[in-house]
Amino acid sequence: MTEKSTVYFTRDLSSEGLMKIFDRVSSNLIGKVAVKLHTGEQNGPNIIPRDWVKDLFEKRLEDANIVETNTYYEGDRYTTEQHRETLRVNGWTFAPVDIMDEEATAALPVVGGKWFKEIYVGKNMLSYDSLLALTHFKGHIMGGFGGSNKNIGIGCADGRIGKKMIHTREGSSNLWSIAEEELMERITESTRATVDWFGSHVSYINVMRNMSVSCDCEGTAAMPVVTPDVGIIGSLDILAADKCSVDLIYAMKEEDRHDLIERIETRKGLRQLSYMKELGMGNDEYNIVDIDNGDRLITPAQAVAHVVPFGS
Repeated sequence: MTEKSTVYFTRDLSSEGLMKIFDRVSSNLIGKVAVKLHTGEQNGPNIIPRDWVKDLFEKRLEDANIVETNTYYEGDRYTTEQHRETLRVNGWTFAPVDIMDEEATAALPVVGGKWFKEIYVGKNMLSYDSLLALTHFKGHIMGGFGGSNKNIGIGCADGRIGKKMIHTREGSSNLWSIAEEELMERITESTRATVDWFGSHVSYINVMRNMSVSCDCEGTAAMPVVTPDVGIIGSLDILAADKCSVDLIYAMKEEDRHDLIERIETRKGLRQLSYMKELGMGNDEYNIVDIDNGDRLITPAQAVAHVVPFGS
């Protein structure tokens, strides 16, 4: 029987809660640490609170860098100059931010992929020893949901070559010509290349707060949040982290989960999970460790029993 992976869970949506989860999944982070998070379009309302991340850097990650790449679409982060201005506007000024494709790209091999033999990432990524995927879990206009897999697969691909490989069919004038199952597979193959690069030195944290059906790349145009806040989860297993996060949504009452589940299912987002399993990227069997209650094991239903309708 396959041993289950461990997912740590807290209901404490605060900088303290984030640090408690970090402490459970950070022992494998060595040397120069890259923290990949979605820093958002200008004035985006739903990103992980800056103060939480600032506290984490000041108390746990003094020598780490936030890492990002430029966007494929034209917007507030399309060029490095625009991106740095957006970082300033959004308050990401308390730590160094490495825009990894600012100067060049690098090709990483994709093992076992059906779409790629290699994928292009920001070249600066190769200068780090460890990666923390600090992810705002939410919906996504094309991916269905954005968890650790999306944060890495799209977020580490460079803005001109790698993201084009993921999103655009060769010869198409439609930037977003790849969708549904194929898009999920391409995102996942891109993630596979990055996690293979870092080996065992990757940790995953999903912050389940302000979960609009829209990604943070939609900024102030994001759909209103209607899904209840849940908490923060962490794991050393990317599949367990994202599968648990999705399972927590499914475990909610129908009226609370409806919009986000509809977004996930209509975009075929669950293919992210099944393809990670097919590629051997992790384990979809996991134990949830409730760090708020003496590390007892709980079910997804028990983990979301406390949630209340958003905004109430």
